[in-house]
Amino acid sequence: MTETSDIEKIENVEKTSDEKGDEPAPLRSVHTNSFADVLKHFGISLLVTTYQAGKLVILRENNGIVNTHFRDFKRPMGLVADKNGFMVGCAKEVWTFLNMPELIPKLDPPDKHDACYLPRSQHITNNIDVHEMARASNGELWLVNTRFSCLCTLNAQYSFVPRWHPPFISTLYPDDRCHLNGLCMVDGKPKYVTALGESNKEEGWRENKAKGGFLMDIPTQKPLLSGLSMPHSPRWYQNQLWLLESGNGSLAKANIKEQKIETVAELPGFTRGMDFCGNLAFIGLSQVRESAVFSGIPIAERLKERTCGIWVVDIFTGKTIAFLKFEDAVQEIFAVQVLHGLRFPEIMDWEDELLGSSYMLP
Repeated sequence: MTETSDIEKIENVEKTSDEKGDEPAPLRSVHTNSFADVLKHFGISLLVTTYQAGKLVILRENNGIVNTHFRDFKRPMGLVADKNGFMVGCAKEVWTFLNMPELIPKLDPPDKHDACYLPRSQHITNNIDVHEMARASNGELWLVNTRFSCLCTLNAQYSFVPRWHPPFISTLYPDDRCHLNGLCMVDGKPKYVTALGESNKEEGWRENKAKGGFLMDIPTQKPLLSGLSMPHSPRWYQNQLWLLESGNGSLAKANIKEQKIETVAELPGFTRGMDFCGNLAFIGLSQVRESAVFSGIPIAERLKERTCGIWVVDIFTGKTIAFLKFEDAVQEIFAVQVLHGLRFPEIMDWEDELLGSSYMLP
C-alpha cells in the first residue's frame, strides 16, 4: 500500500471512481490508486452518509477501481452497521436494513456480491436531528438527539425515549441548545459525548462555536476537555480516545489525565465521521458551507478551498495513505462506517422488483 504525506504527489495518481461510466456526472469522484488497494488488502468496504446530497454511499473495490454506489435517503446522518445489517437516522425516521445472503445469487453481476441489505422497518422519530448512533452490548440502539440536547433510545410506542442529557440542560425542548453531536461507546456502554457549546438557551452554542466545544464523560456528567473547535466523532480504539476537531480540520488523540489533545494530522476539509481498520483511520471531510454557522472557524481561515471526501490516515504517523474526493454534488460527509469482511455489498432499492418477492422468515 502506498504511504505518503505529500497531497500533491498523491493527486497525480487519481482516477475516476466508476469504471462503467454510468454514474451521474454530478456524483463523480476521483481517488488515489492506494484507496482501492486499502479496501482490497483488508477485505472491507465503507458506508458513508451525506445529508446534504441525500445519499447513502457504498465504497467498494472493483478491479482496482473504487466503485461508488448511491442510494437515496432523506437527510441521512447517523449510521451503525455490520455484516448482519445497518440502521441509518434520517430526517424524520430511523431505517433498519438486514442482510439476506440468500438473495446474492439473484444479483447482477453474478458471483460478485457478498451481502444484500433489505429494508425491514422504519421508526418514525419526527424531526429530532439525529446525529451519531451506536449500539450497546445488550443490542439497544442509542441516538444523539441534537434538537432535544439529549441521548435517547427507541420504543415503538414513542417518538423516542430520553435517557441522558448534559447537567446544564434544564428541560427537554426542540431548540438545539448545545449541539450535542458525537457519541462514544466503551465496553458496550455510552461513555463520552461531544457538543459544540455549553448553553441552556436556544442555539446558544453558536455564540462561541470556534472554541466552545467540549468532551463530557456520561456516567459522571463531568466535562473532560473544553475549548475545542467544533469536536465530532469521539471514538475509543486501541485503548485510546480519538476525536475529530472539525473546526481545525484535524484528527486528534485525547489525553484525559492531562486534559489536553494531541493533533495527529491536519486535513484539507472539515473533519466529521470516522472509523478504523488496523492502523488506519477512515475520516470524512466536508467542504464547509459558506454560511454564518461556519464563519470564523480556524479551518475556514487556514484553507480558502476545502475538500469533500474520505481520507485514510495512518494513526501512528499522521500520514495520508489514500483518499477519495467527491467533485460536484456531494459537498458534505457525516458518517463513515467500515464494513469488515464485506468486499462488495448491495443495498436493495425500495423500488426493486426483487424486494416484492423476497421474504425473511424465522
